[in-house]
Amino acid sequence: MKLNDISTSVPKKDHKGKVSGQLPYISDVKVENMVYGVLYRSPIAYGKISTIQLPNLPAGYEVVGSEQIPGPNYVKIIKEDQPIFASEWVNYIGEPILMLVGKELNTLYRLLNEVKIEFEEHQAIYTLEDAIYRKSESGVTMASYEFGESLEIISAIEHGAHQIIEEEYDTGYQEHVYLEPQGMLALYKDDEIIVQGSMQCLYYIKNALLSALACGEDEVRVIQSATGGGFGGKEEYPSMMACHVAVAARAVKKSVMLVYDRSEDMVVTTKRHPAKINYRTSLDKDGNILSMCVDLFLDAGANEGLSSVVLQRALLNSAGVYKIPHFHAKGFVLKTNTVPNGAFRGFGAPQSFAGIESHIGHLSKQAKIDPLEYKRKYLVKQGDPTITKGNFRDPVLMEEMIEDLLYSSDYKKKKEDFQRFNQQNQRYKKGMGTSLFLHGCGFTGSGERDHIKATVKLVKTKNDHVSLKISNSDMGQGILTTLCKIVAKELDISYEQVFYPDPDTKEVPDSGPTVASRTTMIVGKLLERAARKLKTQWLSGVEQEVEEHYIHREMIPWNEKTFTGDAYPAYSWGVNFVEVEVDTLTGNVRLEKVYANYEVGKVIDERIMKGQIDGGLAQGLAYGYLEKMTSKQGKIQQKSISDYGPPTSLDVVPIDSKVFDNPYTDGPYGAKGAGELTLIGGAPAVQSAIENALQTSFQQIPITPEVIINSLWTKEGEEG
Repeated sequence: MKLNDISTSVPKKDHKGKVSGQLPYISDVKVENMVYGVLYRSPIAYGKISTIQLPNLPAGYEVVGSEQIPGPNYVKIIKEDQPIFASEWVNYIGEPILMLVGKELNTLYRLLNEVKIEFEEHQAIYTLEDAIYRKSESGVTMASYEFGESLEIISAIEHGAHQIIEEEYDTGYQEHVYLEPQGMLALYKDDEIIVQGSMQCLYYIKNALLSALACGEDEVRVIQSATGGGFGGKEEYPSMMACHVAVAARAVKKSVMLVYDRSEDMVVTTKRHPAKINYRTSLDKDGNILSMCVDLFLDAGANEGLSSVVLQRALLNSAGVYKIPHFHAKGFVLKTNTVPNGAFRGFGAPQSFAGIESHIGHLSKQAKIDPLEYKRKYLVKQGDPTITKGNFRDPVLMEEMIEDLLYSSDYKKKKEDFQRFNQQNQRYKKGMGTSLFLHGCGFTGSGERDHIKATVKLVKTKNDHVSLKISNSDMGQGILTTLCKIVAKELDISYEQVFYPDPDTKEVPDSGPTVASRTTMIVGKLLERAARKLKTQWLSGVEQEVEEHYIHREMIPWNEKTFTGDAYPAYSWGVNFVEVEVDTLTGNVRLEKVYANYEVGKVIDERIMKGQIDGGLAQGLAYGYLEKMTSKQGKIQQKSISDYGPPTSLDVVPIDSKVFDNPYTDGPYGAKGAGELTLIGGAPAVQSAIENALQTSFQQIPITPEVIINSLWTKEGEEG
């Protein structure tokens, strides 16, 4: 099949394997001389290990702990604060202390119950509120950043302001709910450890293994298995699991499989960071914004992990899509003795956009202006500075996207109809809400140039088949298909001639992790250039190989210390409108219709993009009103999908979506990032719709039935 228009959908490369059920995932793999592993985890939130008493282990069953780690006892990520196996102190409920390995899982679980560990328990920090109160204490603040207008200037502006509005906004946990729980297998060989499993970032894992095993490059190999969803949950977390199975395999000289069941996965793996955001905004007498200060706090859990980078992106999105005069932001990553939080689709942006869209919406009430019209007054335009003194270089199509949705949704008439409906109906209330948002594509600042340094390779066989040699992982988002399309189109060969084997660090260079909406834009562009090079050298019937390296787009240099410059090379944009009906008797919210416009440069495959839109919106909307996860005394309370409550097919309503063409010069065929953008607007739009229906304000997500009922009781009390 030759490709004419790059956007036209083609059969997905993994379609047959997935639909037939023949595609093997890591838990389907069985190898010779394989044993299973189970982890003994800390039952307390914070304390010191006093004594460990092990049961009598049957023949063939062994224990693996920190003593068996050849290298340093930490998972190599950013900071050296996450032990592979806790050896002295434990910092959260669920922290791994040791692993039992053996042939039968039932026997392992019985032995696990017989392990006796005594602890000297210490006072833990259980909540973000407690961490904020104690943030000046040693070790509580893990990272902090501050930038923007000087506080002296803002203080002078506030002094002359007509009104100062202060709001506090809270966001909760979000669980990834990938279809396939975490799983990892270490294959033991005398001269090599091969780790394969469900993952997003092969070279993160390889680097962690090189550190833990204190070995050479050629002694470790990492292979991605078919991966049933990630959403960021398989970015950094698999590095720890890989260390567990690799250390165990080296110690017992057998292959070791570690697969979590759903309950274990939900209780101990990383979540989206809970956040608290404080806004202080000064207004003139007409409700116009004069200045804004934002203080943002992220709950890291027990280890820093990627939290400092999540905070950076949260702060970079703290002004939303708005040109705010005299803006100042500061943020903190704080430690609590709870499960570590980490990467999640959007990477700090969903928390910030939920907060800023809510706050701007509430300011519109002060000005007695429709929230959408108020937001449009402050929209950034091409050529405007970013909040870090960078520049929005490319065309910004937000006004066109908004106008299109105003027409297709019949926004003004709908709002009038809903108002009449609400006046006539005591129990049910209808509302319509909006959200405006963007997403910076790729790594922050010069991360691609200074840290990732991506390399890609194309290999052509004698029969003129071309294979992609890259380290990026397909986890359901469709890059097996889209990246093959880019190469086939550029080479002007059949799509069926291009292959994308399972990434294997023995075969592929480091093209960077599969995160940050960078894969299509950054890696796709490298592949496009590599294909162009191969095309000029093409010799039919001859084996050939080409390689390409990342080239940085010259912009305003990024300074991480001062938070100034161009944070991202390009931005994708979105607008969501949401209609809801709220049952004031039960507090239940029913979505009625969702409208969504996006600008992602150029779409590489229409069907895959539609999948990203529908899936991203389902996840983003649920973050706003359905999915609630809580921690009590350091322990996650929701242990099953039914306890947690992600959306089912009954919760997903018609989504009227459109993608606007705005090709980006440095993306393949003009493409930019899309995967994270589609989630970001869901929660603020649904909050806005609920507020419109009930004519009240909320300062948190998720807005669950309990939150709604409490709000209605409070409102009745105030009016009574």
